[in-house]
Amino acid sequence: MRLDDFDYYLPEDLIAQSPMEQRDGCRLMVLDRREKTVEHRHFYDILDYVNPGDCLVLNDSRVIPARMYGLKKGTGAHIELLLIKRIEGDRWECLVKPGKRLHEGDTVILAGKTDTVPAGCEAPEEGYTLVNGIGQPFLAHVLGIHDPDNGTRLVEFEYEGIFMERLEEIGSMPLPPYITRAATDDDKEMYQTVYSRIDGSVAAPTAGLHFTKELLAKAADKGVRIAYVTLHVGIGTFRPVKVDNIEDHKMHFEECSINEENAAIINDTIEHGGRIISVGTTSTRTLESMAGMPFQPFSGKDAANKLFRVKAGETSTGIFIYPGYQFKIVDALITNFHLPKSTLLMLISALYDREEILKAYDIAVKEKYRFFSYGDAMLIK
Repeated sequence: MRLDDFDYYLPEDLIAQSPMEQRDGCRLMVLDRREKTVEHRHFYDILDYVNPGDCLVLNDSRVIPARMYGLKKGTGAHIELLLIKRIEGDRWECLVKPGKRLHEGDTVILAGKTDTVPAGCEAPEEGYTLVNGIGQPFLAHVLGIHDPDNGTRLVEFEYEGIFMERLEEIGSMPLPPYITRAATDDDKEMYQTVYSRIDGSVAAPTAGLHFTKELLAKAADKGVRIAYVTLHVGIGTFRPVKVDNIEDHKMHFEECSINEENAAIINDTIEHGGRIISVGTTSTRTLESMAGMPFQPFSGKDAANKLFRVKAGETSTGIFIYPGYQFKIVDALITNFHLPKSTLLMLISALYDREEILKAYDIAVKEKYRFFSYGDAMLIK
């Protein structure tokens, strides 16, 4: 299939720049694959489409405030660092801007924004503080190029205290590039699911942003099972597909896992004929990556329709799901509206039908749905 097969027209003013005041107050488009119908609801209606015995699968990865700013020691050049992945200890893969200013052996003095100048910077630069508010330096030492293909650097951090606590002090949420405003303190709460618990993502699993604690409690009261998986979302989620033939595209790898308890919940749901409703493409990729043949025969009355279960464990997944893929675990998907020509649009087209998905997107544009991370939601059932 060709990349242009997944293109659509999107007016720029439909790209949501801020979250809804109430998480579950966004709009919800419901696509029925069997009937080929489209309904327009709100997200707080989602439980009308989830039955007792079904299982909602949520990605509990937590977004870290991965974007940091500082000045290059000795020159005062403005530098931006984005944490990509922890390699070992205090060594991280980082995306740096501007990359041409930063070489092996350079040091960046990371700083919060005030009016003083970091020590060691010969050129005064307005808007930075020496000690990040608490009297302790936070340094980033460039050890070299980590990945020549994307220009990331291997960086070792020097600091006092606990890394994540220091990061909370000076880091900002790594909002995606199509959100053109600067991140605020409000984003530290709103660009985070209410059930996030394991630090590691540099982008939110955005389908889950619409859930409130109250809505999840109502789901449980209804008899809906809830399971958690973990996939730490990497910067690759924003990288465009650059090949005309999508089968030539190479996915980025992300770390994911399912523990024994949650694997048991998912597999028991399958065993008893319930649907696995994946919340987001990250949960979907985790479930499909961890799919395997069962170790013993199914015994549930409807279980023979499903040949696979999930395996507990950890893996690094580069799974690429596009039309023609046969889903092994996922029965339905809650998701947001995705970028044109993106792998995420290809994934939802694999679950339904490319032409039907593009028709739905055209309807969403005409109905002025809000798109992307802080936008509205879709249920494909």
